[in-house]
Amino acid sequence: QGQLKIAVAAMAARCCLAARFHRVHGANVRLDASRTRATRVESFANGLCFSQEPLAPGQIFLVEIEEKEVGWCGHLRVGLTAHDPQSLEVVPEYSLPDLVNMGDTWVFAITRSHNRVAVDGEEAPARSRGLPWEPFLLVEQVRIPRDTLVGRSRPGRYSHILDDLYRMNVLPATARRSRIGVLYTLQPDGTADMHIVINGEDMGPSARGLPAARPLYAVVDVFASTKSVRVIPVEYGFPSLQTLCRLVIQKHIVHRLAIDGLDLPPPLKSFCKHE
Repeated sequence: QGQLKIAVAAMAARCCLAARFHRVHGANVRLDASRTRATRVESFANGLCFSQEPLAPGQIFLVEIEEKEVGWCGHLRVGLTAHDPQSLEVVPEYSLPDLVNMGDTWVFAITRSHNRVAVDGEEAPARSRGLPWEPFLLVEQVRIPRDTLVGRSRPGRYSHILDDLYRMNVLPATARRSRIGVLYTLQPDGTADMHIVINGEDMGPSARGLPAARPLYAVVDVFASTKSVRVIPVEYGFPSLQTLCRLVIQKHIVHRLAIDGLDLPPPLKSFCKHE
């Protein structure tokens, strides 16, 4: 039991470190003081970002799209790389094709039906949808609390409608407030499969045969119409009592503005509205 607690604490510390951006990034990126928000301040390129630490197997690197910029074609790109960002002499202008052409990098532009791979002539594996109210998303043997993975609108008159659209993945994958994550899962042959998750939906393996023995960093390319993204920390394990309370409260109200009229402490109201 003592060893289990130590392992859980180590995983939590690792997740905390990885839930921010690396100091090394593209020339047009500006990070906030916490290194959890990345904004491309000019042009449409040079927006490459990396996770602060390599990811552990099954550990998702999750970002939320905070700002969009009209006038550009193309959207957010995410993936994994075996290159240590600190070792890059120059951060490439683009993830596609520049960083990918360096090898040991797997990056995809985010779309609803993007790049799912099959095994030797088999049809592409089905996406793991599950029901939007199920508490966990299962990605092979990895179980992730779904509540954190799904985007939410800002509290407002129509937020109950928009929230349902996020949960059902009706909105475009690159809509504002969408949450997009990347992780890898270990395979029996010692390699890894990369998965991309959009608003709580596993899109299936995007790449296979990744070198699991090497450190793998998350790649986030704040490209073109995506202007700013924010890292969302993900806590693994059972949902907290606070999260369960939020789910019950949200289930029994018309929309989140109604939370203001409830006899609840202000911090709990704010948490229930997910501000």
